[in-house]
Amino acid sequence: MAETPLFDRLATLLSNEEPVALVTVIDGPKTGAKLLVRPLSVTGSDVWEGTLGNEGLDRVAARDARGELAAGRSGVRHYGTHGEAREEEVKVFIESFAPPPQMLIFGAVDFTGALVKVAKVLGFRVTVCDARPVFATHQRFPQADEVVVDWPNRLLEKVGPSLGARDAVCVLTHDNKFDVPAVVAALATEVGYIGVMGSRRTHDNRLQRLTEAGVDQAGLDRLRSPIGLDIGARTPEETAVSIMAEIIALHTGRSMQALSATSGPIHD
Repeated sequence: MAETPLFDRLATLLSNEEPVALVTVIDGPKTGAKLLVRPLSVTGSDVWEGTLGNEGLDRVAARDARGELAAGRSGVRHYGTHGEAREEEVKVFIESFAPPPQMLIFGAVDFTGALVKVAKVLGFRVTVCDARPVFATHQRFPQADEVVVDWPNRLLEKVGPSLGARDAVCVLTHDNKFDVPAVVAALATEVGYIGVMGSRRTHDNRLQRLTEAGVDQAGLDRLRSPIGLDIGARTPEETAVSIMAEIIALHTGRSMQALSATSGPIHD
C-alpha cells in the first residue's frame, strides 16, 4: 500500500523517541489521506511527508499539527478543501506523539496556584517544588501533576536530563537560599525557559549572588527576570498569563509585540 512507507517512517521516528504528529483526514475528500509532520526545530524547514490532497490544506494542517505537537496534544480540526479557516468540508484528526512539555515551579507561593492553572490549560505537565512541607501540599495545588517537598537543586539533579527546549523552569521564591541553587541547577540543563520572579532590585542582588556562585555571563543571559511580559499584570492570574505569554513567544521566536503593531502573516 502507498501508506506503508509513511507508517514505516512513523515507526522509525517513534523508536528513536523523536516528536512527530500524524494528520489523517477522517471526513471529506481524500478520507484516509495522511500527513507526517515534525517540528520546524528538527527539520529546519517547512516540510512534511505525505499529502492530504492539496498544498494549501497540507500547509495549514502542518502548521496546526506543529502547534498541537508543541503542547503534546491531539485533537480534531476542520478546514475548507484548500485549508480555509472556519469551514467544515474537511475534518482531520491530529495525533501527537510527544510527551507534554514540563514546567517546574519552585516556590509554593501565592502566584504558584494561578501559574499551575494557566500552564495546565496550555498543556504543560506541572511540578511544584518547595522544601517547606507546610506549603508544598496537594491540597494547595490540586491541579499540579506532582508536588515535591525537596530543595530545587536536588529535584533538578533527578529530572534535569529530561528537560529540553519545550520545557520551563519558573522560580517564584524571593530567597537567595532557594533561588540561587535553583537557578544554578537549572542552568546546567537544556531547559528552554528559566524565569525568575522579583523586582529589578531583587534581580540585581540575585545576579551578584549567582556571579559569586560561578555563573558566567552566558548563563546570566539565559534568565528572564523580571519574569513575564510587560502587560501591566497585578493579580496572580494576570501574572500567570504574562509568564505563559513570554514562554510561548520565546518558544515560537515571535517579537512579543502587539499584532496591531506588526505586519505580515500572523501565523508562521
